[in-house]
Amino acid sequence: MIRQRVEQARAIQTERLREVGQLSNSEMGPSEVRQFCPLDETGTRLMKSAMSQMNLSARAFHRILKVGRTIADLAGQAAILPVHLAEALQYRPQEK
Repeated sequence: MIRQRVEQARAIQTERLREVGQLSNSEMGPSEVRQFCPLDETGTRLMKSAMSQMNLSARAFHRILKVGRTIADLAGQAAILPVHLAEALQYRPQEK
């Protein structure tokens, strides 16, 4: 079951990124993140809040979007939903 979801997500990523010559979400640069990781209004507000509260860099912001994109792919969702972003944010290491 999990293997099948991962294989489907990888196929989705390969197809999505074919035109830019990449195979997976982890390879996306900032321009691909802008192109393939659009957020709705709620997702944008969540990320703005996380940026200020967690003092995230632009690099961390893009990394979270790529992880959120992957979580959405695993869930079979075309759009990155706020729940996907929230899960990606939870994977961030906690500052000590």
